[in-house]
Amino acid sequence: MAQVGAPRGRTCSRSPRSRTIRSVATLTSAVLAVSVLAGCSSSDGADEAPAAAPDHAPAARDRVADGGTLRWALDSMPTTLNAFQADADGSTSRVAGAVLPSLYTLDERGRPQRNPDYLESAQVVETEPRQVVLYKLNQQAVWSDGREIGAPDFVAQWRALSGRDTAYWTARNAGYERIEKIERGKNDLEVRVTFAKPYADWQSLFTPLYPKEVMGAPNSFNDGARTTLKSTAGPFLLKASDRKAGTLTLARNPRWWGQPAKLDELVLKAVPRSERVAALAAGGLDLAEIDRAAADRIALAVRDARAGRKGGQALTHGPGAAITPSAALKAWALAHGSDEEQAEIVQAAREENQQAIERYATEQTALGKLVVRKSLEPAYTQLSLNGESGPLADERVRRAVARAIDRQELAESVLKPLGLPAKPPGSHLALAGQAAYADNSDALGDQDTEEARALLADAGWVPGGASKKPAGTKAGSEATKEAAEKDAEKKEEAAEKKAADKNATGAADKAATAGRAGKPEADVASDDGLYIVGDDKPGGTAARLDGKAGRPALGATGPESGTHVLAPAPGAALQNLALLRQAASLDTDRDAATEAKAGNAAGPDRGVAGAYAPRGTAAPAPAAAPEALGKDGKPLSLRFVLPSGPGSESLRAVGDRIIRMLDVVGIRTEVTKVADDSFFKDHIASGDYDLALYSWPATAFPATDARPIFAKPEPASDGSLLVEQNYARVGTDRIDQLFDQAVATLDEEEARDLVRQADARIWAAAGSIPLYQRPQLVAAKPEVVNAGAWGFATPRYQDIGFKKPESANGAERNTGR
Repeated sequence: MAQVGAPRGRTCSRSPRSRTIRSVATLTSAVLAVSVLAGCSSSDGADEAPAAAPDHAPAARDRVADGGTLRWALDSMPTTLNAFQADADGSTSRVAGAVLPSLYTLDERGRPQRNPDYLESAQVVETEPRQVVLYKLNQQAVWSDGREIGAPDFVAQWRALSGRDTAYWTARNAGYERIEKIERGKNDLEVRVTFAKPYADWQSLFTPLYPKEVMGAPNSFNDGARTTLKSTAGPFLLKASDRKAGTLTLARNPRWWGQPAKLDELVLKAVPRSERVAALAAGGLDLAEIDRAAADRIALAVRDARAGRKGGQALTHGPGAAITPSAALKAWALAHGSDEEQAEIVQAAREENQQAIERYATEQTALGKLVVRKSLEPAYTQLSLNGESGPLADERVRRAVARAIDRQELAESVLKPLGLPAKPPGSHLALAGQAAYADNSDALGDQDTEEARALLADAGWVPGGASKKPAGTKAGSEATKEAAEKDAEKKEEAAEKKAADKNATGAADKAATAGRAGKPEADVASDDGLYIVGDDKPGGTAARLDGKAGRPALGATGPESGTHVLAPAPGAALQNLALLRQAASLDTDRDAATEAKAGNAAGPDRGVAGAYAPRGTAAPAPAAAPEALGKDGKPLSLRFVLPSGPGSESLRAVGDRIIRMLDVVGIRTEVTKVADDSFFKDHIASGDYDLALYSWPATAFPATDARPIFAKPEPASDGSLLVEQNYARVGTDRIDQLFDQAVATLDEEEARDLVRQADARIWAAAGSIPLYQRPQLVAAKPEVVNAGAWGFATPRYQDIGFKKPESANGAERNTGR
């Protein structure tokens, strides 16, 4: 199975059979209309091309230079080199793909293909009374210590992963537990695997394949393969690991029997995504996956380079680009004014700002020499609806949330600006181009506001319901006593809130001071003080008052945040108000057209757009949202958990759009932003959320790999809930049965049909709403070939390298880099 790592904690690697114990919950099983779900598949994935083609600069091997070192960014150093342990990640998979046998790889349509470097053939030779698969190994295939790859390695891996020996700390054993025995054939290069139960996904087994020295004993499995691999069998071998420097060096394997690796060395370098632009600009990386912000910046650099911008010419973007002549004049006046203390502060800010401008311009020159490879990642982002408890335990409410959301709009908002296809996925279990793909979303239905409202009303959530007392409300002295207790609780909460507000005020004041000193601002929100009226656009005068061009002042929001009104604490707000008034008094050269435009945009009763105003001043109002819904005296409000890290802007922007869509049908949300490193572990996996956005990777073997993600949670012996990887905690017995049937049939067409039926029922249960296939963006030096955005395809590591340079007469020269 091709694994997709979990960058920033939002993409979950599928680990079949891993189990997590959760708290007790009563789940409402979906009542599915069989007439709607029977055979529903609007398209056949076998006839549908992938949504986006790979973009990896393909080049024939004779056009690739021999030699050189390629530096490729990792999110982090792998915590283990054993892909079958719980903490294995994308870095583990990348190393394994280059140094260990993969019996099957994936093509650009996500289909498993026999790897001839290791297998001469592999086929089911018997089905009765047992399924038997006969593997014939490549006769030249050997481990790096010279021992041939053979039956002993298969036996050792089966015993380690079968689950029968609990001394092995395994995270994945799906399929291996179905094996009854493994036998040597005519010789060690023939391996007969007999299954106790039929297993459709047998091609997923023994990839990667580890040597018996790793799998043969619990100690070597648990600890020995975490930091080093003594024996490997790929085009590369592990040469060195430097955790202090954050590098893994892979060298060409001299015992490799296939086509030799073009590169001398492949250096995998741990570089956080937030630092990759700087590393690419400094020439420290040749290949790196990047986010949209970095891709946009490279696109600007390439545009400027093509336009022939000269070194001394000012950039129209980046730090300082939005400073107006009047703002520059004011800063100069303050820097040379009579107030020495203020002049010193402004001079320091101007110097820091100039350094930032020069640094940015230098980086842009270097970035202009890069290319961005673009495709769609084999993974989709979903909205997860936690059905364990609360309003979302009711299937009608989950379906209403799904019907309120315009998936096409969300997909376009993420993918269209990148020039990528923006069709929402129609399946939870496969992506367009894969054999099992079919659009089963009709089982739930498209966006329909009226239908969403009707579902909510049917569930009892109606306008004004939050103010209606539930039936059986107590009266008399008992009610009076309860009211007194509640009043006391409210007073206690008010006292706590007052103390918290006081602390928030101090924190905001410190944040404002830090902002003026060039330090990161705190994200402070409070119900007191002042708020911003209008849309505070980055680059405006108000966003530059601290002398740091390119960094908004306290309270300003980014263009994709979706938040237009923030309320800073009183001290910070008054401080900002004084600065704004000072700026207004100095702004004598603002042209009349700009003033008129601002006045017209603000309106006669709304104040000036982007200005601060006292509480009570009317803010620009969006289209009126319907009255919030309630039931039995309780409002309908869902807790939406989002990551807060610097690489999560796009995800938060999607969250903001979803919030507005839910507002339209009367569903309110309480947004909680949490640190990236705790987002998944402390909230998604533990069930501490109502709504959340995270991603699942696609797989060539959905019957095996997707079952634990959508399996019905079951009570454990201790009364807790066993959810496996079903973090939405929504499932049905019928979905489980369909997965079990699909994995046990050896008829490929029948297996695909069963997977599609399961997917239709997953749609109807509305615990997971696929929104868009994730963009895959990779920055590379233009001379790097056979590497980039592969999409579904497995990288062919021995072909990665640098394009041969051309000689003066145009002929290529075969020289290393």
